[in-house]
Amino acid sequence: MLGHKTASALAAELRSGRLDPVDLLAAVFARIDAVADPAIFTEILRPRAEACAQAARVRLRAGAPASPLDGVPIGWKDLFDLKGRTTTAGSVVLQSTAPAAEDAAIVQAAQRGGLISVGALNMTEFAYSGIGMNPHYGTPINPHGAGGPHGPRVPGGSSSGSGVAVARGILPLAFGTDTGGSVRIPAAFNGIVGYKASTRRYAMAGVFPLSRTLDSLGPLAQSVEDCMLIDAVIRGEAAQTARPAHIEDLDFVIPDAVMFESAQPAVVANFNAAAARLQAAGARVRPIKLPQLREIQDLIAETAVLGAVEALELHWDRLHGAQATQMDARVVSRMLAAQSISAVKLVTLLRERVRLIADVTQRLGGALLICPTTPEVAMPIAPLAADPAVFFHHNALALRNTSLGNFLDWCGLSIPCGTDGDGMPTGFMICAAHGADKHVLAAGLCTEPLIRGIGT
Repeated sequence: MLGHKTASALAAELRSGRLDPVDLLAAVFARIDAVADPAIFTEILRPRAEACAQAARVRLRAGAPASPLDGVPIGWKDLFDLKGRTTTAGSVVLQSTAPAAEDAAIVQAAQRGGLISVGALNMTEFAYSGIGMNPHYGTPINPHGAGGPHGPRVPGGSSSGSGVAVARGILPLAFGTDTGGSVRIPAAFNGIVGYKASTRRYAMAGVFPLSRTLDSLGPLAQSVEDCMLIDAVIRGEAAQTARPAHIEDLDFVIPDAVMFESAQPAVVANFNAAAARLQAAGARVRPIKLPQLREIQDLIAETAVLGAVEALELHWDRLHGAQATQMDARVVSRMLAAQSISAVKLVTLLRERVRLIADVTQRLGGALLICPTTPEVAMPIAPLAADPAVFFHHNALALRNTSLGNFLDWCGLSIPCGTDGDGMPTGFMICAAHGADKHVLAAGLCTEPLIRGIGT
């Protein structure tokens, strides 16, 4: 019944009456039990979900669905307030916080559309890592390569539970946050689609922050179409407004610097093969010189990591009190590293960011930038857990390409584009300037089969 069906396929079955939302939810709970990975969810909201499924059944049988996704299950990264439960943000230090008085604004929008909130999904503590490991609630296991010679692989972060829940066929949709790549990295590592919306595209009320400047939200799903559908529902649009682009109208640019450095051969080979398929199908695919990407790296090295500064301010009292000993030491050390940043350096960073966004936006001129989502595939957990230096190295590499987009205030989409020799997925990223979400989604809908290599 559930399998790895897309949300759009399940929704069509629900509207036709071939599938009942109560039965679908029961299949979700059965799948949770069958997968038996207790680290995927931090809490399952069974009574709430069952009540919502019963209400969806009534609407659907009356021929009055609340939206095109009425009755479809969804999960929420444990940064989104869910009424009546404490939002943990992947940390034990928030467990004594009062339960949320109401759902986050975006959860309310989903409920108005009839989606069934199944539970809160695990994550990196305070969303501060691209790897997805969590010493408090466990690390969700990547379904790819889990039984291979290298042992279980990381799920990617910080929306780790969201990525694994969709990849394992537990949920057709999950919502995460993306400050430096936290939707797109788990999407790439788990072989699913992840869409990072432009900042402020969705209401942020009721979402526990990391960096108020860089935080954005987005879904993880089985297909681009599913991302488009949930986007329309959340935004209260009567119907899906983005339509597939025409392949011959698409202009893709491949940057000349940074984003391919230290990339694994299979990552580059899969990306190049997908780009070649796009070009052969009629899209324009061309290289572009973007020295600004190197300039951003140098600027951050000389001044500050903006997300780190804002995280330090947000968690200052925790980091300088007894709660610090209860937090992931890797998270604490990365946040505290921002203490040495001067006000002058921060002002310089903010001023130069405005300039660089304008420069790169003008340079792209409406073209879509494409690159590997991550330079490497999901890594084995054991070496990262054993050596902080190894963890920090791979974390920085995993975040590099995606975080450049966050710095430039881009929206972005990650689509699977193949696997390496061990069967580990690689991701293909489509990026555009802030506000060009429908352009990115339309391009993704048009090109997804080509990027995945379906039918080629």
